[in-house]
Amino acid sequence: MKKHIYMLLALLLMGLHTSAQGRMISGTVTDASTGNVLPGVTVLLKGTTTGTSTDQQGKYSISVPDNNTILVFRYIGYTSKEVKVGKKKQLDVKLVQDLRTLEEVVVTRNSTQRGLAGKVAGVRSSRKSEQIVTEMALYAPPAIAYDMEVMPQHNTENYNYIKESTFQDAQKTPLSTFSIDVDNASYSNVRRFLNQGAKPPVDAVRIEEMINYFSYDYPQPTGDAPFSVSTELSECPWNKENQLLHIGLQGKNIATDNLPASNLVYLLDVSGSMSSPDKLPLVKAGFKLLVDQLRPQDKVAIVVYAGAAGLVLPATSGKDKPKILQAIDNLEAGGSTAGGEGIKLAYKVARENFVKGGNNRVILASDGDFNVGVSSDSELQRLIEEKRETGVFLTVLGFGSGNLKDSRMEQLANKGNGNYAYVDNILEAKKVFVNEFGGTLFTIAKDVKLQLEFNPAKVKAYRLIGYENRALEDKDFNNDKKDAGDMGAGHTVTALYEIVPVGANSATQAGKVDELKYQKTQLEAKAKNTNEILTMKLRYKAPDGNTSKLITTTVSDKAVAADKTSDNFRFSAAVAACGMLLRDSEFKGNASFPMVLELAKGARGKDEEGYRIEFINLVKSMSLLNERR
Repeated sequence: MKKHIYMLLALLLMGLHTSAQGRMISGTVTDASTGNVLPGVTVLLKGTTTGTSTDQQGKYSISVPDNNTILVFRYIGYTSKEVKVGKKKQLDVKLVQDLRTLEEVVVTRNSTQRGLAGKVAGVRSSRKSEQIVTEMALYAPPAIAYDMEVMPQHNTENYNYIKESTFQDAQKTPLSTFSIDVDNASYSNVRRFLNQGAKPPVDAVRIEEMINYFSYDYPQPTGDAPFSVSTELSECPWNKENQLLHIGLQGKNIATDNLPASNLVYLLDVSGSMSSPDKLPLVKAGFKLLVDQLRPQDKVAIVVYAGAAGLVLPATSGKDKPKILQAIDNLEAGGSTAGGEGIKLAYKVARENFVKGGNNRVILASDGDFNVGVSSDSELQRLIEEKRETGVFLTVLGFGSGNLKDSRMEQLANKGNGNYAYVDNILEAKKVFVNEFGGTLFTIAKDVKLQLEFNPAKVKAYRLIGYENRALEDKDFNNDKKDAGDMGAGHTVTALYEIVPVGANSATQAGKVDELKYQKTQLEAKAKNTNEILTMKLRYKAPDGNTSKLITTTVSDKAVAADKTSDNFRFSAAVAACGMLLRDSEFKGNASFPMVLELAKGARGKDEEGYRIEFINLVKSMSLLNERR
């Protein structure tokens, strides 16, 4: 009997010891000044690589070995905080914004960055996406803050010149025609500059890409069309005398299991320029996240290029993940960049494994710095235009800084029936490869164009905000041979027009044009008797189709009161105003960073991934940068 009592006591003591060795700590992380919850905060056991991150409500839960454990809380734009857990079960933490990187000129290079390369390359293939993301977040390189005036002189980043769109007279130019744009590279690239404490180059700011970085709460399509169309008209926040028209398209959501089989070719730049931690190591970690999403019916091949192009992995089933991951792990950077040859080989491999009715796509990851073989922009664009006729789509992913060829990569994606994203950290890789898996890789409609006809009896002038490099000639709308943007499963597309209503006391002018000598333009009587301010037409093709389908709708002059507008309207307006401020646009009106902040904070919506709260925190940084100039 006594023996049994001793055994019972021993087991009890062991249980108590085990409990003490691994108890759970939970809590909420908030902003010390505002009380707002902070999603995506890294929570780390000090001295280890074990950690977690806060969820959408700013909550976390982590196992700690003992009462002496110290938790480290880290978040972009905030001062890191260390807290000893003691005997607490609930540990709430308040983080203070760190303004130092915005007040000092600092260039940081240390062993943390070298640690990133080692850790990324060594990620084990058995780890799941969230674990890889956690480890990468812990070894992310430190922020580099600098003024534009002291950026390294060897910087060779390149951006296309953007001539900002102007106001058009609705009577002289009643038609506005453009291609949709689902690219979002500009926002993450702009974010990189701001996190470094620098204003981005003006031409790096493409406002439509900033707006479309975020998803919006539009209704799912109910008819035969693969997307729904929504419109909303209200007062323009930065010019109260004008109106703002919000246009939203929502692509049909398709469950991953119901998506067609994929034939993917990873086309990876492994040249010497890709050796830094924010390039090839990040590429490898990002593509591992995509491997986790693959199904047995999906196939992946890997083509690499440096001084020459080569096939390092033939088409392999998604069920053989260890083999794919091992091929990625073996990649190393070195040599010059034969980008053109790599593209040719990737398309050849994609065609050899073509899946009829499936998703056939080349995914190019590079800094865009091609310098061997076919390398001029015009040659590369013609090559991509030729290859898109094979039915293989193209996704372009930009990486790194210092020599990023943004202009080249954006054009390649445009010409290749694809999309372009810039990946500045592992969380962005997760957004592209995991959160937006369907929208990024599965096209539901191609060559999507919009044409708006404004009613001059109701509209004096109008301006499309952004989309400058997506503008089409009016005659292109009905030309099915004219290439346009493509839309993926679950994608949202948003466009904004600033409108000057007839009779408004607005200072906005479209520019004076002399009256015509040989002809007169007269309005139809029905133009004044209708409540329509415009007719909107959309054309699109099926992913494998050659003939477009037409959708037509009208927009009435019934404006929504400013305080009754949707989160979609207010948040997209906030991002647009932010873009105009960063570009110092002549059309920014009364926009200011405090106004942007107020609009965005009141329109967070669901924000399940925390992208909108991140934008809000960036706007706070922008305001401080603006004060310094």
